Formats: sequence, structure tokens, C-alpha cells
Amino acid sequence: MEALLDISRRETCRLALLLHLFVFSAAAQCLRPEVGENWILTEETLLKNDFPEGSEATLECDNGYEKKNGSVTINCINGKWSESDIVCKKKDCGPPPPEPHMTFDDSEGTLFGSKVRTLCEEGYRISGSSFRHCYASGWFGRGSCNIVTCPIPTEVENGTISWESDKKPEYGQIINFTCNPGYRLNGSERIMCSKTGKYDPLPPTCIGVTTEDSITTKIITSSAATTKQVSTSTPRPKPVTTLASMRSSTQKQDNRSSLPKRTAGTTILPYSTSSVYKDQNLQTINVNKSNRHLPVIVSVILVTIVGLIFIFMLNKCLDKRKGSYDTGEDLKPELLHFQTL
Repeated sequence: MEALLDISRRETCRLALLLHLFVFSAAAQCLRPEVGENWILTEETLLKNDFPEGSEATLECDNGYEKKNGSVTINCINGKWSESDIVCKKKDCGPPPPEPHMTFDDSEGTLFGSKVRTLCEEGYRISGSSFRHCYASGWFGRGSCNIVTCPIPTEVENGTISWESDKKPEYGQIINFTCNPGYRLNGSERIMCSKTGKYDPLPPTCIGVTTEDSITTKIITSSAATTKQVSTSTPRPKPVTTLASMRSSTQKQDNRSSLPKRTAGTTILPYSTSSVYKDQNLQTINVNKSNRHLPVIVSVILVTIVGLIFIFMLNKCLDKRKGSYDTGEDLKPELLHFQTL
């Protein structure tokens, strides 16, 4: 009986000892550490299942962050983890790598999570993404600046163009236009590929030359060579105007009515296909046409005035003679002598 009691006591003590060891061991073990602000557990720490008393856990900064200062380890002491003093900051991607004809607007900064806008130089256009994003691995986003092109110009009817390539004209390139004989340009003779991908100004056309244009061309080409000619004149004494000279001048003026009048100081320009020179030439001819009738008008007015003066004087003489015979006025001695005879 006593033997049975001894065995029972031994088992009871053994169970008590095991229970004590289990409770003490459970109280001394730490749980898995929790992540903090901008830091996480390393892969080595994550692979552990138990964290007994005195064990160590390693830390690292979260994705997109880097260590600024502090320790990367914590320890299990009395079933609790020591405080972590690690400080993590955002990574700085720095300026984006330069690319041809491209600039960046980094007003939002270059830290992790920010983005910059890509800008192209004048005459270039973005192809791809318009933004670059700062990720943990660096800048992400593809884009390039390509030069602006314009459509290939079409052939102009009754004229030719200087563009002979199969490629599209690029920004800043100039194309010249010329018209065939008998035609003139309606618009500018030069156009340029602009930054918008359109021509500035618009392409011209070739239109047929009118009768008025032909007359202007003949007059200008016969009066001038390839350079400007400026005619000048020196002042001369003004001749006395008589009735005969006025008539002779009128006849000469009528004979020359079909020719353009060339006055002192008039500048004659060679014929040009430009509409600016055409307008100037037409204005010169219109002024000459209006001025060629001026001498005729002046001559008629002067002849009329002289005639009226002659008639007036003749009438006065007749009135004097009539008054002498009718009223018995005293005649001059010469007239009395004439009556006596």
C-alpha cells in the first residue's frame, strides 16, 4: 500500500514539474514582431516560427524607402520585443535621364511616388507617355520627342514646286512655288512647315494672266531692265503759252495718248509675278491715265477765257462808236478831220 502511495506521489511531482516548465517556457517566448512605420521584417525573420527569450529579429525599410539612421535589430526580453529606433525615408530618384529635344517639369519633386511631366522643344511632338513616375527601382515611363512633319505638298496646276522628295517635309523646311509662262501666283511663292503640322501660309495656286496684266507686263518690261531705273529731271524755264503753242501741245498730247506718261521722279520697276508689284504698277498706270487729259482741259479753259476777253473788248469798242454818232458827243480832232474830208 505504501509502495503504491510512493509511486502516486512521484507521478504527481513529475506532472507538477512538467507543468511548471511549460508555463515558464510559454511566458518567456515572444510573439512574431509586428511591422512598424515604413519598415518590415526581413525574410530571415519571417521564416522563423518561434521567438524564445533572448532571440533576435532583423528589420529593413519598406519598398521605396531607405534607411536614414537607427538599428535594424530588436530583441525578445521577458516575452516582449525591445523598441525599434530605425528611421526610413523615401528614396530620391533624382533628375530623369536627359533625352534629345526633351525637358521635364519636376515641380512635384523627385521622391518616391512623385511624377514629372515631359515637355518637347518647339517643332517637336511627344510620342508615348507624357509622364515619368518615380518607383522603387527608379524612373518609369517611356516617351520620345519626334520632329513635326507636314503632308507632302500636292502638285500645283500650271506650275511647279521645289519639293521632290518622297519624305514628308519637316518643321521649318520651306517649299517654293513657280508658275508656267502665261500664269501668275495667287498667294505666296514660299510656304513653311509650321509647328502645328500645317503650312504657313497656305499653298498658292497659278491663275491665268488677264489682259490688264499683259499690258502692265509689256509696259514695265519695255521701260526697264533687270534693275530699277530712276528718272530725274532738272528744272527748266517755263515757256510763254500762246494759242498756237497750246493747239500744237494739244495735238502732240493726243498723238501720245496711247503711251504711258513718264514724269520726273517716277520709278520704273521690272515685271514681277508678285501681286505686290502688280498692284503698284496698276496704280502707276491709272495715275498716268488720269493725268494725260489734264493739258487738254487746261488748254480748253485758257482758249475760252481768251475768247471771252476778246468778245468783251470788241463789244466795248462798238458801244463807244455808237454813242458818238447818236448823241452828238464831241469827236476827237482826228475823227473831225476825217469827217471834213
